[in-house]
Amino acid sequence: MKKWKTTFQQHPYAFLLLVLPILLVGELLDWPAVVIFGLAALGVIPLAAYIGEATEALAAYTNPRLGALLNATLGNAAELIITIVAVRAGLLELVKASITGSILGNLLLVLGFAMVYGGAKHGIQTFNRRQASRNAILLVLSAVALVIPSMLSHYIGAQGDPKVEALSIGVAIVMIVLYALGLIDANRSIESPLSHEIPQSVRPPYSLAQAIGILAASTLAIVWLSEVLVGAAEAVISGLGISEFFLGIILIPLIGNVAEHFVSVQLAGKNKMDLSVEIAISSSLQIALFVAPLLVFISLALGNPLQLIFNQMELLALLLGVFISALVSADGESTWLEGAGLLAIYVILGLAFFLMS
Repeated sequence: MKKWKTTFQQHPYAFLLLVLPILLVGELLDWPAVVIFGLAALGVIPLAAYIGEATEALAAYTNPRLGALLNATLGNAAELIITIVAVRAGLLELVKASITGSILGNLLLVLGFAMVYGGAKHGIQTFNRRQASRNAILLVLSAVALVIPSMLSHYIGAQGDPKVEALSIGVAIVMIVLYALGLIDANRSIESPLSHEIPQSVRPPYSLAQAIGILAASTLAIVWLSEVLVGAAEAVISGLGISEFFLGIILIPLIGNVAEHFVSVQLAGKNKMDLSVEIAISSSLQIALFVAPLLVFISLALGNPLQLIFNQMELLALLLGVFISALVSADGESTWLEGAGLLAIYVILGLAFFLMS
């Protein structure tokens, strides 16, 4: 009993693995698409967590610089797999919405919960103001890089025009170069904004072989669940009356990142606000500088070109999220009320996104 209790404390989401055999039965018995989608979404949560844990464990067996590289490269593996499957299925609006939703989720939802929880327990919390400002500047630059193609594309041609496609590819190349420069920075400094290291007290004690095995098995399972999730998405959209946009901007980011969100909030509760803020910012940067441009090139290979052209609501939400999070973190201090404000903005945006359905 004590062993099971310890296991649950280390992996509070492990019981969700029971969803996998139930989902398999549901597919064989042809259950309704909404049920299949819900089960697949629940199944992704623990697998994404195990990918994150295995990555952190692998990083612990390397030097700090290589560990930073692993974290920066595999930090959003689960969401990347889901979006690749969605690109192949032609759900490009869902993919673009998930890019925006992931950034907003980290900057408003995660930081908001972390500040509320940490502030309620410890009062005013402090973090490295210089590092937070540096990360915020890079985040603003990344957001501007995503916004530019959308703002200028209509001066070049209609969506789908080869010139607009060339602009999107050019921006993706520049962002990948900036990401590579960030990796060079991570190789020189463990305080790079593109990476973070979870403390040993939070990281499960996997051996090297266990970490590799868990990473491989979880990745394969995520691929299967992504196929199921995306396959049921269209039926869910029509059946529940929600839009592909809402599904991508709210639900998909939550499914792929809930475990990492939990760790960030947990660290804030332990008064480790420096690391909590760093996780949220670095994850957003990885989405903007690595996942988004990589999807542009993968979409070309799959025959469904993805252009970095976002709608006005996405652009407004993205700019607001980046601006507000940068403003809140500028003084190097956080309170529960500031966190409540971030959550309020996220809820308001979520309501607007839902009503757009």
